[in-house]
Amino acid sequence: MKLDFEAPPSSEITPESLYLRRREFIRRAAAFGATSAAWGTGLVLLSNQGVPDAPKAAPPPPSPLPVPGAPAPPAKTGPSPYDTDEVKTPYADITTYNNYYEFGDEKSDPARNAHTLMPRPWSVRIEGEVKEPRTVDVDTLFGWFGMEERVYRMRCVEAWSMVIPWLGFPLADLIARLDVTSRAKYVEFTTLLDPKQLPGESGDVLPWPYVEGLRIDEAMNPLTLMVTGLYGKPLPGQNGAPLRLVVPWKYGFKGIKSIVKIRFVQEQPKTTWNALAPNEYGFYANVNPLVDHPRWSQATERRIGELARRNTKQFNGYAKYVAHLYAGMDLAKNF
Repeated sequence: MKLDFEAPPSSEITPESLYLRRREFIRRAAAFGATSAAWGTGLVLLSNQGVPDAPKAAPPPPSPLPVPGAPAPPAKTGPSPYDTDEVKTPYADITTYNNYYEFGDEKSDPARNAHTLMPRPWSVRIEGEVKEPRTVDVDTLFGWFGMEERVYRMRCVEAWSMVIPWLGFPLADLIARLDVTSRAKYVEFTTLLDPKQLPGESGDVLPWPYVEGLRIDEAMNPLTLMVTGLYGKPLPGQNGAPLRLVVPWKYGFKGIKSIVKIRFVQEQPKTTWNALAPNEYGFYANVNPLVDHPRWSQATERRIGELARRNTKQFNGYAKYVAHLYAGMDLAKNF
């Protein structure tokens, strides 16, 4: 296992002509066989590993959410015990350097194209192992909880990172309110499927809609946050308006955006990245500097806005809150 401190060489990055083309990946996989090497060569989708740069020109600022889309005032005025005191990433970088393939494959595409997303009206379907399946208007859902700010580290699987002041409420609070049955072992989340609002869904770069999931004890962990805003403002479209998931000890692709369905299930859900490339993107996706991605090291990361690389922390620095969830598990096998 290579634990170097260098950015991945350019030879590890698929040429732009093959960038985000699932059909090309499938063709290559068929030609070379369903091996790890074929998966690694044919699929990049998450690109620019470990060598991010801030956008050279900031796209137009996101449009504000229409009233009554603003989140409720924070319920807690003091800092959260889970906050990091690291320097926050500027709002401009958080909102203009994104992976959100429903809006495009370049980091600046989501901010440029997110004006097509209409975050109101919006509803969330709750189903599965709950005593009362229902469809809830998002503003009604927000009104159930007081919002609080959490300043979390965010680590992308591509080996870049940010520090983001999110606004939201613990997923555990929602689970408690929904009266979930004891049969629920996992939570499955689904993104909006609407190519008019999310134009990238008209292509075949991923199987749509995007799906993610957590084990129920991960969902109940106090760090797991349902996010409605950042920097005290409503969540911009490019960051997953009006509702997204944030799980700070996992790689960023677990943080599904623009959620329209939450389903409580007995079996592990088939999540998008894990189903597409299981040898590259594990279901758990816990940040682990000792387990490399097949095509680059995870030992270090580049914090957006910084030149030097920094060492990556186990569980992204949240081990004292979450390590017990994986006691006895092989973290290399269950990556």
